[in-house]
Amino acid sequence: MSAFFDIAKPRILIVDDDTVEVAEMVAALSDFEVVCASDGGSALELALEQCFELIIADAALPGIGGMDLLTWLKSESRTQDLPVILVAAEDARTDEVEARGLRMGAVDFITKPIRPAILNARVHTHVELKRQRDLLREYLPHDALTGIASRRRFNQELVRTWARAMRQSRSLTIMLLQLDHFDRYADHYGRSPADECLIRAARSLHRCFCEGEDLAARHSEDRFSVLVDGPDGEAAVREALSAIAAMEIPHVRSQSSVFVTVSIGAVTLDAGPDSTPEDAVAQAQTQLRLAAKRGGNRGELRDLLAGQSRTVLLEQAEMRLQKDE
Repeated sequence: MSAFFDIAKPRILIVDDDTVEVAEMVAALSDFEVVCASDGGSALELALEQCFELIIADAALPGIGGMDLLTWLKSESRTQDLPVILVAAEDARTDEVEARGLRMGAVDFITKPIRPAILNARVHTHVELKRQRDLLREYLPHDALTGIASRRRFNQELVRTWARAMRQSRSLTIMLLQLDHFDRYADHYGRSPADECLIRAARSLHRCFCEGEDLAARHSEDRFSVLVDGPDGEAAVREALSAIAAMEIPHVRSQSSVFVTVSIGAVTLDAGPDSTPEDAVAQAQTQLRLAAKRGGNRGELRDLLAGQSRTVLLEQAEMRLQKDE
C-alpha cells in the first residue's frame, strides 16, 4: 500500500442492495473505511451529512438507482465534486449505458462480478486524484462558489498589508463576519438557496471592500473576512452591516431578524512589532463570538487606537436609507 494512504483511511460509500456483492467489495477495500447503503435515497442523505472520498453505486438499483443518485450528487454543491464509480452486471453494461454514465459525471465504470484487485486499484487511483484536486483547490486565489477571494489569498494579503502598514505607520481594521443562524436557513430553504444566499452576501461585501488595500474574502462555510486599510473601524463595520441588510433576503428561522443578518467581530489597530496578524485575527474572532452571543445582527469592535470596545448596531433609519439609495 502506498504511503499516501498511511496518513488516514479514506472513507468510501458503497451503494448496493446485494449483500453478497457488498461483502466482496468491502473485503477488497480493506485499505479504506467503508460505509454501506442499500438504496439511493439513503446514500444521498449520507453523502450530504458525512464526508466521503468516493462513492461506488450499482447503476441498476430499484427506486433511486445509481444513475439517479449521480444526477442528484452532481446537482448539489456539497457533493458535485465527489467522484462516483458506477457498477453494472456484464450483460447490462452496454456502450450506451456506460457513455451515459460518464457524460453524467461518473469517473469510472466497473463490471460485475467484481474483480477485487481491479476494484482496489481503481478506487486507489480515483481517491488519490480527488485528494490532489482538493489540495490544488486550496491554493487557488478565489473561492469556487462565490468567486471572491479565498481564505488563503486573504491570509497572504494580510501578511503583505501588515508589513506595509508597519513600514508606513498605518492602521488596519480586520473583520470576521458570520451569517446569523445560517444552518437554520439551509435546513429550511434548501442547499441551492443557501448557496445563492452566500453568493449574494459575498458579492455585496466585495462591492464594499474592493478598492485600494481593502479586501473581502470567504473565510469558511458561512463566514467571511474583510481587511480594511485605515483607522475608522466603526464605519467599516457599519458598512458591512448595511450591505447584508440591504439584500433583504427573508429568513423565517432566524432569531435575529426577519431577514438574513450578520454578526461581525472587528479589531482596529496599528500594525507594529508588538503584535502579529495572527493576534489581530484572534482578537476579531473573540469579538465575533461576543456579537453572536449577544444575539447577532450587530458588530463588536475592539478599537485599540482609542483603547475601547463598542457595539455597532444598524438603526432602522439607516436600513431604510440604504434601501432608498
